[in-house]
Amino acid sequence: MKLARFIVSGESEIRSGIIEESNIHEFTGDIFTSRILTGKTFSLDNVQLKAPLTPRHIIGIGRNFVGEGAPKPEVPEMPILFFKPLTTVVGPGDAVVLPLGTDDIKFESELAVIIGKEARNIDPRNIHEVIFGYTVANDLGAFNYFHPEGHWTIGKSFDTFCPLGPVIVTDFDYHSARIQSTVNGIVKQDALMERIITPIDSMIAYISRFMTLMPGDIILTGTPAGADQVRDGDVVDCYIEGIGHLQNPVIAQKS
Repeated sequence: MKLARFIVSGESEIRSGIIEESNIHEFTGDIFTSRILTGKTFSLDNVQLKAPLTPRHIIGIGRNFVGEGAPKPEVPEMPILFFKPLTTVVGPGDAVVLPLGTDDIKFESELAVIIGKEARNIDPRNIHEVIFGYTVANDLGAFNYFHPEGHWTIGKSFDTFCPLGPVIVTDFDYHSARIQSTVNGIVKQDALMERIITPIDSMIAYISRFMTLMPGDIILTGTPAGADQVRDGDVVDCYIEGIGHLQNPVIAQKS
């Protein structure tokens, strides 16, 4: 099943829907527990897709992929984790705004996991019970705002620094996912999930040891080699086959 949020052309109301072929069927209610079809159907050609959900928390993991051909290290006892605020979230086609005072900003194409049930101290073997679905994320960071002592919070937290979309896919096999990206049509990333260091099941289990995961929490699972700097005027396209393209223009912040 593919779920999305959207605006009908000429309107401003954000609706939710289930995508089937070239149409989207509107529903109301809670996306996780009580989707109620309204009977209204719209052509995808007549809607603008938005970020597919408003997350509860956004938790990222850093340095979680190895390059092609490089030996894979042991899974770390304590992965590098960080939070991104909700003001970082934008949707497909929305602009990523480069803040003033830095030109060292990188994009990162990533698989985002969406939690659908409360989870605390979950066994890695049971994570399928709490995953609701998957989407594509672009985890941007201003690297000169990374603290020299190690924390990444400021650099990851600028408004618009977490595009999400285009849809949520609920029946997706992430084990064989291929993460790709282009900037202005030039390929930057192309790697399989097999290059991941901390597997998704271990990652979710570890996070659930120190915080209760709730429906709507998003976990950004890391990015493969090739993430690069972006500049004013660039267009970044993050792509995962089976989920879709997440394309965003990059613009400089006005003083």
